[in-house]
Amino acid sequence: QVQLVESGGGLVQAGGSLRLVCTTSGSIFSIATMGWYRQAPGKQRDLIATITPGGSTNFADSTEGRFTISRDSTKNTVFLQMNSLKPEDTAIYYCNAQWNRGRTSYWGQGTQVTVSS
Repeated sequence: QVQLVESGGGLVQAGGSLRLVCTTSGSIFSIATMGWYRQAPGKQRDLIATITPGGSTNFADSTEGRFTISRDSTKNTVFLQMNSLKPEDTAIYYCNAQWNRGRTSYWGQGTQVTVSS
């Protein structure tokens, strides 16, 4: 059973920063492209960023350079550093692991991020 465990969400004022953390098992971390997605109330789940096992990253335009994704292979952990947060960043943030050209995909339970104005 693959498990993704997220942490780091919370309440922050606009302009502040948060770092989300997602940890999974070592058996998949070395082969999986890890990603962060978010889902605001009443909206679809959208991609924020992905990072491959080799460290290549891909970002959605919506982050406008404010977010950074990174991974620590020694800890089987992926991070999402979020700076200059805005109220519109309020959402549930999900960690994702996928491999086999996306045919295998697992999700974390989500962590709430709330940005107050």
